[in-house]
Amino acid sequence: MSAPFVVVHPTADVLADAVAARLLTRIIDLQCVRAPVHIVVTGGTLGIGSLAAAARSSLLSAVDWSEVHIWWGDERFVPAGDADRNELQAREALLNLLVSDFGLPEHNIHVMPAAVDGLDDEQAALNYAAELQRYASPGKSIPSFDVLMLGVGPDAHVASLFPGHPGLSRTGATAGVQDSPKPPPTRVTLTFDTINNAREVWLIAAGAGKAEAVRKALSGAPVDEAPAGHVHGTERTLWLLDTEASN
Repeated sequence: MSAPFVVVHPTADVLADAVAARLLTRIIDLQCVRAPVHIVVTGGTLGIGSLAAAARSSLLSAVDWSEVHIWWGDERFVPAGDADRNELQAREALLNLLVSDFGLPEHNIHVMPAAVDGLDDEQAALNYAAELQRYASPGKSIPSFDVLMLGVGPDAHVASLFPGHPGLSRTGATAGVQDSPKPPPTRVTLTFDTINNAREVWLIAAGAGKAEAVRKALSGAPVDEAPAGHVHGTERTLWLLDTEASN
């Protein structure tokens, strides 16, 4: 478990650019010592904005994308192609470009299952857990994520782990989520067990509407009140904020 380290940038736009630059630089550095590199991306305005900022960076060509695997921390359990899916937004912001122009193999993009007839959220979660295990080291159930990014909600939720929700106590690699307080109500998420196994966890938040959530999480509020305060990397935990979220 690593202690949180807070980095503050002046605006949300600067923060998105900084997250993108930090991510690409970290992948480049990691590829000097090991491959493949496993990255968990996040949705939300800032998460997708950071991916879009990465798409504009000249550093893209310095990464060997054939040795990068992309995962998700959570997903809305809606049909494929639904505008609510984090996957679709991430593809439009960055991943389609990486596949078409920079050599990211499609099979290195590990999407959470979409809603189809005959598949419920719990089975979708089990299917994703099986995908995780395929890329895990012998004797492990999940890959060693190098960087796992999480947006922080105004209620201090991360992934689809919401304050006061029964899903907070789920164990194993993944979980289905019903009755989410944030629509859509049905989701698939990584659990605390999986998130806290990542080498580095980066929590990103911008705007005055996130300031109270950040304060609660960093002040040690109970998990039922601030799930964001209970995620950490084994080597590094970064809180990447803009000025408004840090106040």
